[in-house]
Amino acid sequence: MGKLITIVGNSGVGKTTFTRELCRAGSFATRLEQHLERPFQVQFSQDLHRFALANQIDYLLLRADQELNIRQGENIGVLDGGLDQDFFVFTRLFYSRGYLTEDEYKLCENLYRFFRVILPPPDMIIRLVAPIEMVAERYTRRSRRLEIARIEDLKELEKLLDDWLDKVTATPLLIVDASHDDPGYTQVLDEVVSLIMHT
Repeated sequence: MGKLITIVGNSGVGKTTFTRELCRAGSFATRLEQHLERPFQVQFSQDLHRFALANQIDYLLLRADQELNIRQGENIGVLDGGLDQDFFVFTRLFYSRGYLTEDEYKLCENLYRFFRVILPPPDMIIRLVAPIEMVAERYTRRSRRLEIARIEDLKELEKLLDDWLDKVTATPLLIVDASHDDPGYTQVLDEVVSLIMHT
């Protein structure tokens, strides 16, 4: 069974960059978020209430499929974000913002819990952290063509990350300081690769 590593953190903190650099350094399989490729992302960005449920179900299905693909192999795979962050952080954010009704949120929760019955949790979670002001600056600077989370959501996202990860006890959690001026994460990559190989 393949080993699963998830890279989590706030929007704009550098998850995708870190995932790519880590996979280059360790020759790991990469599974990324697919903002523009997903069928409901554009519609969701234009009508947050109408397309929130379809978008979240699509993302939970995508993440479960990515995990299954990694688990069916024999190598190490790295996800940026992942099934758990998509539920505990983004689904909860959209519920708190009123984009999802209570029944819609419960449907997403049931789907997430079903996936976790048939898919084991990640072998390691790596959380990238940086001061919220720095995250906001990076978020603004990256200027993606499509953004669902808004800059005003960043503090709430950080709180949701804290709430979720405070309850994670069975999966090793590695905290990586992403506040350094080191775009390629060269200062930490070798150590993180070594920890993954020995987990």
